[in-house]
Amino acid sequence: MKSKVLLSIMAVAAAAFLPTFATCQVAPDRVPKEATGPNYKYEVFAGYGYTSLNQVNQSRSGLQGVTASVTRNFGEHFGLSVDGGHYAWAVTSANLGNPTVDLFLAGPSFHAPLYEKFNGFAHVLLGGAHTGNISISPSVSFAGGFGVGMEYELNPHFALRAYGDDIASSFTLSPYQSGYSTHMRWNARAGFGVAYKF
Repeated sequence: MKSKVLLSIMAVAAAAFLPTFATCQVAPDRVPKEATGPNYKYEVFAGYGYTSLNQVNQSRSGLQGVTASVTRNFGEHFGLSVDGGHYAWAVTSANLGNPTVDLFLAGPSFHAPLYEKFNGFAHVLLGGAHTGNISISPSVSFAGGFGVGMEYELNPHFALRAYGDDIASSFTLSPYQSGYSTHMRWNARAGFGVAYKF
């Protein structure tokens, strides 16, 4: 009988203090995920561009012009870009004739934050190159290459961008060479301008 009474008292005491013990056990707060900033779906870039002119014999100067691109982003690090450029003005007057170059390219781009307001990116581009105002075949060549660049964020929407890449194309000069032989040339290309993200 004594043991039953003692057991009953202990059960009542445990039941009385159980809510107190339960309220003292608080689940730890979840660490909030650090915000990396807004995730924009599109980027538009326009600026000054330069390309070398290795497919033209006796060219002594690269060409300068305008370059532009549009990128559709899929997540934080991957996008698809359409890139173009029109290069019509020689850096110096050492070229034979007045050649021009037009590029229209597309391909994937990969971007990532580097440090504070600096971001880096790389792209692989394929498309075509047109060399004008000179006797050259074909008029449009398959072209492709790769490059890297860097951005400095001015604010959440605008950034300064600089990039450099190497674009290959294959042209044959006429009448110096006959046929559509594969005389591939790599042209260094660079650009600087403003990117707008939205």
